[in-house]
Amino acid sequence: MHVETVCLLSKLNETHQHIEVTVDMDEMDVTAAESKATYDEIREWVQENYGFHVTNLNIALVKRKHGFDLRENFNKPKSPDSRQPGCPEKKVRAIEEALRHFQMV
Repeated sequence: MHVETVCLLSKLNETHQHIEVTVDMDEMDVTAAESKATYDEIREWVQENYGFHVTNLNIALVKRKHGFDLRENFNKPKSPDSRQPGCPEKKVRAIEEALRHFQMV
Protein backbone atom coordinates (compact mmCIF):
# COMPACT_ATOMS: atom_id res chain seq x y z
CA MET A 1 0.00 0.00 0.00
CA HIS A 2 1.33 3.45 -0.84
CA VAL A 3 1.93 6.06 1.83
CA GLU A 4 -0.22 8.57 -0.04
CA THR A 5 -3.17 6.20 0.02
CA VAL A 6 -2.82 5.62 3.74
CA CYS A 7 -2.66 9.38 4.34
CA LEU A 8 -5.81 9.96 2.32
CA LEU A 9 -7.65 7.12 4.03
CA SER A 10 -6.70 8.50 7.44
CA LYS A 11 -8.65 11.67 6.61
CA LEU A 12 -11.95 9.78 6.49
CA ASN A 13 -13.82 11.28 9.40
CA GLU A 14 -17.38 10.04 9.10
CA THR A 15 -18.16 7.01 11.21
CA HIS A 16 -20.01 5.18 8.44
CA GLN A 17 -16.94 5.32 6.17
CA HIS A 18 -14.45 2.56 6.69
CA ILE A 19 -12.23 0.31 4.68
CA GLU A 20 -11.37 -3.28 5.47
CA VAL A 21 -7.87 -4.41 4.53
CA THR A 22 -6.60 -7.97 4.46
CA VAL A 23 -2.85 -8.49 4.30
CA ASP A 24 -1.43 -11.83 3.26
CA MET A 25 1.82 -12.21 5.21
CA ASP A 26 3.26 -14.45 2.45
CA GLU A 27 3.24 -11.45 0.12
CA MET A 28 5.19 -9.22 2.48
CA ASP A 29 8.93 -8.89 1.98
CA VAL A 30 9.89 -9.62 5.58
CA THR A 31 12.19 -12.43 6.58
CA ALA A 32 11.28 -14.59 9.53
CA ALA A 33 14.18 -13.17 11.53
CA GLU A 34 13.02 -9.59 11.01
CA SER A 35 9.58 -10.30 12.39
CA LYS A 36 10.41 -12.44 15.42
CA ALA A 37 11.87 -12.32 18.94
CA THR A 38 13.75 -9.48 20.58
CA TYR A 39 16.96 -9.91 22.57
CA ASP A 40 14.91 -9.64 25.80
CA GLU A 41 12.55 -12.40 24.66
CA ILE A 42 15.48 -14.65 23.71
CA ARG A 43 17.18 -14.00 27.08
CA GLU A 44 13.95 -14.75 28.98
CA TRP A 45 13.32 -17.93 26.96
CA VAL A 46 16.84 -19.24 27.66
CA GLN A 47 16.53 -18.38 31.38
CA GLU A 48 13.16 -20.12 31.60
CA ASN A 49 14.17 -23.24 29.67
CA TYR A 50 17.84 -23.65 30.58
CA GLY A 51 18.13 -21.85 33.91
CA PHE A 52 21.05 -19.61 33.04
CA HIS A 53 21.58 -16.07 31.80
CA VAL A 54 22.84 -15.11 28.34
CA THR A 55 23.99 -11.62 27.40
CA ASN A 56 23.24 -9.48 24.35
CA LEU A 57 26.82 -10.17 23.25
CA ASN A 58 26.20 -13.94 23.46
CA ILE A 59 23.05 -13.59 21.37
CA ALA A 60 24.75 -11.29 18.84
CA LEU A 61 27.64 -13.75 18.39
CA VAL A 62 25.23 -16.62 17.71
CA LYS A 63 23.10 -14.50 15.37
CA ARG A 64 26.25 -13.46 13.47
CA LYS A 65 27.28 -17.14 13.24
CA HIS A 66 23.94 -17.83 11.52
CA GLY A 67 24.29 -14.94 9.08
CA PHE A 68 21.90 -12.43 10.61
CA ASP A 69 22.43 -8.82 9.58
CA LEU A 70 23.15 -7.02 12.82
CA ARG A 71 22.74 -3.32 13.41
CA GLU A 72 25.72 -0.99 13.65
CA ASN A 73 27.44 -1.28 17.02
CA PHE A 74 28.84 1.99 18.32
CA ASN A 75 30.67 0.31 21.20
CA LYS A 76 33.42 -1.00 18.95
CA PRO A 77 36.93 -1.86 20.18
CA LYS A 78 39.59 0.78 19.60
CA SER A 79 41.88 -1.55 17.63
CA PRO A 80 40.82 -4.06 14.96
CA ASP A 81 42.96 -6.84 16.47
CA SER A 82 41.47 -6.64 19.96
CA ARG A 83 39.99 -9.86 21.31
CA GLN A 84 36.27 -10.28 21.72
CA PRO A 85 35.05 -12.69 24.38
CA GLY A 86 33.58 -15.90 23.04
CA CYS A 87 30.33 -17.59 23.93
CA PRO A 88 30.46 -20.91 25.84
CA GLU A 89 29.15 -23.84 23.81
CA LYS A 90 26.25 -24.56 26.21
CA LYS A 91 25.05 -20.97 25.74
CA VAL A 92 25.45 -21.23 21.95
CA ARG A 93 23.25 -24.34 21.94
CA ALA A 94 20.63 -22.70 24.19
CA ILE A 95 20.48 -19.55 22.04
CA GLU A 96 20.26 -21.62 18.85
CA GLU A 97 17.36 -23.53 20.42
CA ALA A 98 15.68 -20.22 21.27
CA LEU A 99 16.15 -19.03 17.68
CA ARG A 100 14.50 -22.26 16.47
CA HIS A 101 11.70 -21.83 19.02
CA PHE A 102 10.98 -18.35 17.66
CA GLN A 103 11.28 -19.67 14.08
CA MET A 104 14.21 -17.43 13.30
CA VAL A 105 16.43 -20.23 11.94
